[in-house]
Amino acid sequence: MSSAAPYTQPSPLEGSARTWGTIALSAATFMNVLDTSIANVSLPAIAGDLGVSPNQGTWVITSFAVANAIAVPLTGWLSQRFGQVRLFVASVLMFVLASWLCGLAPNMTTLIAFRALQGFVAGPMIPLSQALLLSSYPKALAGLAMAMWSMTTLLAPVMGPLLGGWITDNISWPWIFYINIPVGIIAAVASWGIYHKRESLTQKLPIDAVGLALLVVWIGALQIMLDLGKEYDWFHSPLIVGLAVVAVVGLAFFLIWELTEDHPVVDLTLFKRRNFWAGTLATSVGYGLFFGNVVLLPLWLQQYMGYTATQAGMVMAPVGLLAIVFSPMVGKNIGKVDPRRFATFAFIVFALVLWMRSRFNTQADLATIMVPTILQGVSMAFFFIPLVTITLSGIAPERIPAASGLSNFARITAGAMGTSITTTLWENRAAVHHAQLAESINQGSQAANGALSGLAGAGLSPEQALAQVNRLIDQQAFMLAANDMFYISALMFLALIPLVWLSRPQRASPGSADAAAGAH
Repeated sequence: MSSAAPYTQPSPLEGSARTWGTIALSAATFMNVLDTSIANVSLPAIAGDLGVSPNQGTWVITSFAVANAIAVPLTGWLSQRFGQVRLFVASVLMFVLASWLCGLAPNMTTLIAFRALQGFVAGPMIPLSQALLLSSYPKALAGLAMAMWSMTTLLAPVMGPLLGGWITDNISWPWIFYINIPVGIIAAVASWGIYHKRESLTQKLPIDAVGLALLVVWIGALQIMLDLGKEYDWFHSPLIVGLAVVAVVGLAFFLIWELTEDHPVVDLTLFKRRNFWAGTLATSVGYGLFFGNVVLLPLWLQQYMGYTATQAGMVMAPVGLLAIVFSPMVGKNIGKVDPRRFATFAFIVFALVLWMRSRFNTQADLATIMVPTILQGVSMAFFFIPLVTITLSGIAPERIPAASGLSNFARITAGAMGTSITTTLWENRAAVHHAQLAESINQGSQAANGALSGLAGAGLSPEQALAQVNRLIDQQAFMLAANDMFYISALMFLALIPLVWLSRPQRASPGSADAAAGAH
């Protein structure tokens, strides 16, 4: 990853060494990405056990994502300072330690702090696993290697809710973190054994401390504003206004500093390239929409449809079936087919899936809910690799690490923002629908009188009968609000299609597979 000193890439691995190296790198990546979603279905259990509201529990997800986003741009500098292999193995081992601490957390504040630590030390893992994997394969097989690797990043967010739900229901929530310990140790030992003789060159480079501090300030202020906004009535609160000011001012100073710094922590000049900014924007918004809906669906199923954590996870699991089938095909053909066509197809299928979900009702059975999930596997297979190819098309090899870090940063930040924005809008829309339903079903209406009479006949007091009707209104309101969010997300996916076609990706060459390894 070092470009300041001449360096000859090691020759590709062969035979069992390449196989085991791929497995070790993929296991570490799978563990990393799994932890972005494994807590989703466990949030109610975690929040209840630690005595906080489910809304506060979403910090378990966003604290990981924000810390991860801050750490990713540092990967290039850290790998040049310490070496790719040493940094990767250290990152995996520290991730194991942070996972153990998360499981031991006695309260929500401590858990959020350890999740932030976990996200921060996980930052270098994905970019470095890509770099090490590409060094293991000949260039002719790089596209297929990245397609096989990408399946770990596609399947992990889906397996997370399933595994997290089963562990929460059958063991206890701390074990969603403890399971990382054996996987991480094995991945670290295997990676060191195979790759330690292939270490990259190291050199001392100055760190942009001011830029990093500004990055932490504005990203942190933005995320805290998004998380606290719904509890503090947004801009009616001086705290939220203050956080918004800090985020905006911090971003402005960050942009000015980074564009004038000799060794910026984030190379913003990459945004001068049309392919880069169009691809990064499409990837980030698309991932934010995807991840927001990944969080929303199990929350709705558990809180208002009576699903257990395991059942909610099972609804998400089938997405991996078609992703496994189509990902290798995309990898083999990415050099032959215009990646904009693949990306367009992905957005259309995403929009179709979300439109189908927007037609759910409270009587929807398991099969009805799972059909869109199965179809979503197709869109996931066509999403990452083509957009990464577009984003990094035409960028010089020595700038690929910086471009990878920046596009990863944008994607991860968008995922964290997607979670906060989606859950906030869901609750706001539910409040609107609740008011409308309560107005139409008032105590003087024939429907309400019939319902109350029936409940009274079942032995409920007037207060109990009204409470029961209110619970039904709540269920309908949150179902309608979920429908709204699914429908809006579908329209936004369609709106991203013209953005993809603003890019002008170059035709693939043997070395372009390296570029396709950029950012997941």
